[in-house]
Amino acid sequence: DVTIAQIVADLGGELVGSPQSRITAIASLERATSSDVSFLSATKYASQFAQSRAGCVIAKRVDWLIARDKGFQGATILTDDPYLYYARLTQWWRHRQNSDRQVSTHCVHPTAVVSPSAQVAPDAIIGALCVVEDGAVIGARTVLNSRVTVGVDCKLGSDCIIHSGVVIGADGFGFASNKTTGEWSKIEQLGGVQIGNNVEIGANTCIDRGALEDTVIEDGVKLDNLIQIGHNVRIGKHTAMAGCVGVAGSASIGAHCTVGGGAVVLGHLTLADHVHISAASVVTRSIQKAGNYTGIFPLDDNAAWEKNAVTLKQLHGLRERIRQLEQYQIKT
Repeated sequence: DVTIAQIVADLGGELVGSPQSRITAIASLERATSSDVSFLSATKYASQFAQSRAGCVIAKRVDWLIARDKGFQGATILTDDPYLYYARLTQWWRHRQNSDRQVSTHCVHPTAVVSPSAQVAPDAIIGALCVVEDGAVIGARTVLNSRVTVGVDCKLGSDCIIHSGVVIGADGFGFASNKTTGEWSKIEQLGGVQIGNNVEIGANTCIDRGALEDTVIEDGVKLDNLIQIGHNVRIGKHTAMAGCVGVAGSASIGAHCTVGGGAVVLGHLTLADHVHISAASVVTRSIQKAGNYTGIFPLDDNAAWEKNAVTLKQLHGLRERIRQLEQYQIKT
């Protein structure tokens, strides 16, 4: 356990309450007890703050004032961005836990297969059953968890976290159709994958190698589980994607974008910096202006949905009829 004073000394913030109160865990507002620290990131949950039994809450001053007036008596760490403070606290907490444990000195698990021609930084960690193929590069302090595959000539920067089951550098989906026989002829994928620094990739995500040039994932990108990144895709710095996103080949996504879970970006499209795509949307055109975009057909009971879908298919014809009527009115 730690004192609140230790947290504030390392992470900052303004403490209201006893600095010597001891904290043993991080918990939600609803479940926190007097030995837990919690956080409030949205004012709409201020009532939970006031009713919480947490020993300490990370919050904005305005929310603390509301909770105090409603009877909250625990300690509070005041900060402008409680959610960011919470994120830094989890990192600080994990670091302390790891420092207290016996950490293995073996950076490459004995079951991992690492090519002699691969370049692996001395402080990188290669987990159980990983495969690092010819010419691959693994940067400083990068961690490959179990069953990660890094393909031929794929390069990872420093301070990356690659979760279990990730495949980097599988062949992109490239085939040419023989119009005479109807057979598919494979297009060999001759590029690689370039991944920058401080990238995190979730479990069972696949990033395909490029067909000619490399697939590129820039610094600070965060990818959730079960994401498919097609060949020759480029993802800009600090972009984040939630689970089950699919990005088709040769799409270019800007910096500081977000893509909600289950969304799809079609191939060869371009998204500008600071574009935010809602969950389950299908991006069918390039987006040149920053902003929030949604492309979801509203949920309804099936019978009503089918009627609306039929109407939607008729919109083009209806539009042409309206134009003709408008032109007729103008003439008359």
